[in-house]
Amino acid sequence: MYTAHDARPDARPFSHILDRLRGAGLRPTRQRMALAKLLFDGGDRHLTAEMLHADAQSANVRVSLATVYNTLHQFHRAGLLREIVVDSQRTYFDTNMSDHHHFYFDQSGELADIPGDQVEVSALPSVPEGMEVSRVDVVVRVRPTGG
Repeated sequence: MYTAHDARPDARPFSHILDRLRGAGLRPTRQRMALAKLLFDGGDRHLTAEMLHADAQSANVRVSLATVYNTLHQFHRAGLLREIVVDSQRTYFDTNMSDHHHFYFDQSGELADIPGDQVEVSALPSVPEGMEVSRVDVVVRVRPTGG
């Protein structure tokens, strides 16, 4: 049956964001919705809390940096984002949840994806008794030659 809603595919422009948050068990608050739209409507991204906060400010989304940090960590715990710790001072969040690794460019501070099948981990240490490896994340740090 054809309905008026079918004629307007943009009738609920945020429905995919609502579905994503609810599917992850998160209540779709106004701030979560706004940040999720910034995160997930731009394709796969690597960003820090500060970068998302700047995006929010540019989009006139009034949200504190602390709220951005809290929301990113909630999204990570809910399985919506990957957390990539580059060093003790810098953590990125990745919207690409597929099996992959990263190049970290020391000079620019940017991350780039490496397809999962392009990295081979040949040996891992024995894990403690009662534990199993859940995932191996590889970050390959690169810099310009001669640097």
